Amino acid sequence: MSSIDQILEAFNAFAWGPPLLILLLGGGIFFALYSRFIPYRHFGHAVGILSGNYDDPNDQGDLTHRQALAAALSGTVGMGNIAGVAMAITAGGPGAVFWMWVTALLGVATKYFTCTLGVMYRGKDSLGQVQGGPMYVVREGLGRRYYPLAVLFAVAGLFGVLPVFQVNQLVEALREEFIPRSHNLQDWQFNLAAGVGIAAVVASVIFGGLKRMANVAVKLIPVMAVSYLLMTFWVMAHYIAQIPELLLSIVSDAFTGKAAAGGLLGVMIIGISRGAFSNEAGIGTEVMAHGAAKTNEPVREGLVGMLGPVIDTLFICTCTALVILMTGVWQQADGMQGTSLTILAFRQEMGWWGQGLLGLQILIMSLTTIFTYWYYGAKCLGFLIGAQYQHYYKYFHTAMVLVGALVSINAAFNLLSGMYALMAIPTMVSSILLAPKVMAATREYFAKYKNA
Repeated sequence: MSSIDQILEAFNAFAWGPPLLILLLGGGIFFALYSRFIPYRHFGHAVGILSGNYDDPNDQGDLTHRQALAAALSGTVGMGNIAGVAMAITAGGPGAVFWMWVTALLGVATKYFTCTLGVMYRGKDSLGQVQGGPMYVVREGLGRRYYPLAVLFAVAGLFGVLPVFQVNQLVEALREEFIPRSHNLQDWQFNLAAGVGIAAVVASVIFGGLKRMANVAVKLIPVMAVSYLLMTFWVMAHYIAQIPELLLSIVSDAFTGKAAAGGLLGVMIIGISRGAFSNEAGIGTEVMAHGAAKTNEPVREGLVGMLGPVIDTLFICTCTALVILMTGVWQQADGMQGTSLTILAFRQEMGWWGQGLLGLQILIMSLTTIFTYWYYGAKCLGFLIGAQYQHYYKYFHTAMVLVGALVSINAAFNLLSGMYALMAIPTMVSSILLAPKVMAATREYFAKYKNA
């Protein structure tokens, strides 16, 4: 392992220490109890909002509720669902999946509060454009005393949304499984060529702006999610009798920690960090997408935002985990992790045609996440140095696609995961402090809704 890999691994381990686990888990429990489980009781209304019946073209914002959710999901439904789950299981055993579920269940309440605040405390950038995100929540909702938290989020966000992990895993899939190679072509040469091609595709979308990115996400995310779930259902049908036993093993292993160094705490850290990396509940990135929603009702966007962890982790990540556990590849593939492990599971059960379909999923998941990450990074840069300069982030983001094609998987993941941990601090602290504002808006909204 190189010195850079070791430094990033140590940084990630420190960032995801017990204090952050307490903040995320304790904060999620607080939001659920403080809201009296109101978000959990209104999933039907949240789905109804996505139908467009509540959209008003005269409302403030750039994206419809559906586009905002699609944009947020394009950042969460990505390689964390394929590579991240595999990495969680190889590092923490089946029990890590349980703690991913915990992040999702508590993440429903967390996202309700964070996404509501994202609209409630939108602020104007240096060009006078209305923006949303945790840095604006801190600035507009908490004032100058807490401004360092806004800066912390924006700085961590610049690095946390780099496309290196997604590109790294996409190139790995292309190199190892899908693209025939000449024996004279070295890995770095193939990686560089693939990186250039991916960068060209990314640039063609992100230079078109937010609405082009959202339109692409709206078209690709539903097809991607449904087709991937169908693939996992096909595999699970062959092991249906094992599902109860596997689910029991996930729960029991979560409290023994036999498979992970560090025992119970080790499994918790792995599961919670991978879960947060996947569904982003409490991290704050998704708040930037939902903060751009075209609505004057903050609670309405909070209801839409809370659907994210359910779709991302409880559905998609669980299906990936069951496929990996059912097929047993996590115990058979020595040294294999990430995308390669998931590919092996589908190839084992569905043959080469299944591998090809998964390759298409990986391509779409990676690209849609990379598109969304550009938007997040540009908003962070605009907050720090002025919106008139944030367009330069497009060039930086595209260049980092090439870097992601060349670095190791551990370096890529540890950098992003560690920065996610830093982003969670201002997001959770500000949301807890402003929780009474959310509850006041919640009572007012549902009083109007019941009278309608």
